[in-house]
Parts: sequence; C-alpha cells; structure tokens
Amino acid sequence: MFSWHAFILVLIMGVVTAGIRFAPFIVFKKKTPLWVIYLGQVFPYAIMAILFVYSIKDIQFVSHQGLAVLLASISVILLHKWKHSTILSILGGTVIYMILIQTILA
Repeated sequence: MFSWHAFILVLIMGVVTAGIRFAPFIVFKKKTPLWVIYLGQVFPYAIMAILFVYSIKDIQFVSHQGLAVLLASISVILLHKWKHSTILSILGGTVIYMILIQTILA
C-alpha cells in the first residue's frame, strides 16, 4: 500500500532543502555583500564560544569533574593554538579528559 502522506512529506522536505541551498544564489546574484562575508568570518568563533559556555554551565568546579573539565578545556585551547588542527584538538581534549576522570582524579 502506497502512503501518499509519506510521499508528500518527503517531497516537501526535498523542496525546502533545495530552496535553502539555492536561496543564496537567488538573493545575491552577482557579488556577495560584505556583511555576509563578515558573518562567515565571525560566526564560527561565536558558535564555538556559545557551545563552550553551554557545555560547562552546569559543571561544579569544586569537584574532581570540574577540575578535569577545566584541564581538558585548557589542553584543547593549547593544542589548537599549537597545531591549528580541529580534529587533534577535539581528540586530544577528549583523551586528556578521559584519562583524568578514569585514572588520575578517580
């Protein structure tokens, strides 16, 4: 049995997705405005700052977990400043956090 409801939903999702993908080319026909270029440069840092604050907002820094989070966060910052590799920073911070939580600060 064919479900028209599911077909229409998938069709609508496809049209919306394609519309979002093509919208910048329709809106900005020739040259990309300076404010869009500025937002493209600033947003990644702003989003990372928001994610960082959101991820540590409920941590109790008087416990061992708080110390592990703080040390792992500092290690992520230092690794990224040193190597400029996002994947290395994320993996390094995760490994340091897990080592701290499971062995040193257990």
